[in-house]
Amino acid sequence: MTFHFDTATAAFDTAAITSSPLPTAHLPALDLNLVDAAEGEVIEHLLSAGRRRAFFMNAHCCNVRRKDEEYRRAVAACDVLLPDGIGVELAARMTGQTLTANLNGTDLVPALLRRAATLGKSVYLFGGKPGTADAAASKLIHTIPHLRIAGTRDGYDGAKDAEAVIDDINESGADIVLVALGVPMQEIWLHRHADRLAAPLTLGVGALFDFLAGSVVRAPKLVRRAKMEWVWRLAQEPRRLARRYLAGNFTFMAHAAKTVIGQTSVAGFQRRFLDITLSASALLLLSPLLVGTALAIVMDSRGPVLFRQTRVGQDGRTFTMFKFRSMSTDAESRRAALLAMSDRQGVCFKSRNDPRVTKVGRFIRRFSIDELPQILNVLRGEMSIVGPRPALPCEVAEYPKRALGRLAVKPGITGVWQVSGRANIGFDQMVEMDISYATSRTLLVDIILILRTFGAVASGRGAY
Repeated sequence: MTFHFDTATAAFDTAAITSSPLPTAHLPALDLNLVDAAEGEVIEHLLSAGRRRAFFMNAHCCNVRRKDEEYRRAVAACDVLLPDGIGVELAARMTGQTLTANLNGTDLVPALLRRAATLGKSVYLFGGKPGTADAAASKLIHTIPHLRIAGTRDGYDGAKDAEAVIDDINESGADIVLVALGVPMQEIWLHRHADRLAAPLTLGVGALFDFLAGSVVRAPKLVRRAKMEWVWRLAQEPRRLARRYLAGNFTFMAHAAKTVIGQTSVAGFQRRFLDITLSASALLLLSPLLVGTALAIVMDSRGPVLFRQTRVGQDGRTFTMFKFRSMSTDAESRRAALLAMSDRQGVCFKSRNDPRVTKVGRFIRRFSIDELPQILNVLRGEMSIVGPRPALPCEVAEYPKRALGRLAVKPGITGVWQVSGRANIGFDQMVEMDISYATSRTLLVDIILILRTFGAVASGRGAY
């Protein structure tokens, strides 16, 4: 052990924190159940009463898991698996899923420790080259007030005697143990020994200590936001990381795609192929119209070109839907006051003379141009070309039980309701149309509805 910090502070009552189980998403492409929750919810869960082991799962981890039996067993026995990186996100999108957050350890663990500090919890750092854990601990003490470091130990000579490591960690009284031995060694080590560790929370954290110590520089925020941090890391250490990031990422994506294709029905594969082909072609062919519409919106009223709104998709999963903005920027705050103006029976609000609609907005709504940005949702796998229209969460909350059947398939840009009169169709009739489509859809039906859409758009019936 290198050094211990003061742990003689008042004991923390772990029973004061309670947490419900974290929501998870099953990713068929990876055959894994990963946490599908926001960072804050994850942190509160990890720090709540009870014993937990948490691993981060990225593309490299998934590649190793397919080859290493002991690592595979360690992952299977882990309590919390956290999605990490663009590769896992893309694997989710292959089956139309969108994970709530990218929970990479370099961002999540410091946030977790900030919260732990407010609760009086202590942390033990185990791993890294000699001196790295000490430097990381010093950085944490400097940046997180009142954080208690229970102890540190390197991952070289300090890791040779597992019994000594376990005794040292337990004697330190640490509440949290961070193990940075690299994948898969850190996960296997925890799988072998975590049941003998007194600490309630143990995590495998990879290269976190190197980042904290400053021996590895993180990518700028702009690069991280673009989800290209792996490119930055590759540029820093091309010889060491080329195989992992170039060959590894390709292998990961190829295997994920192969798995999805093997698990997808012929009809499902054909439908997704149709979605990608049509939406990509439309994005290219309609680019002049898209640019012209964007300019018209900018010239007509203040505010963003695109309107983003949370909608409910297949199986009740929420996603961000894109549209060209056709209303004033305060439209959402004015919605409740206008509900009595709805020209449509049932749950869904629709007003022919909605005062929130701009001049350009009325034109692009008349010809359904405002819906075109949803091509991006189709490419992302959140929507399909054909399907029920995606509803607002507040609308779904008021659905009668039968109406929930329209959530059995992906929402679409067009569908039976859209080609049959749109807003002129009442809610109950719309539900019956969508349920009928969901239970009897075929590729031929989709193609017919796509062709009928052109006539519906030209007529403008129900478009307001």
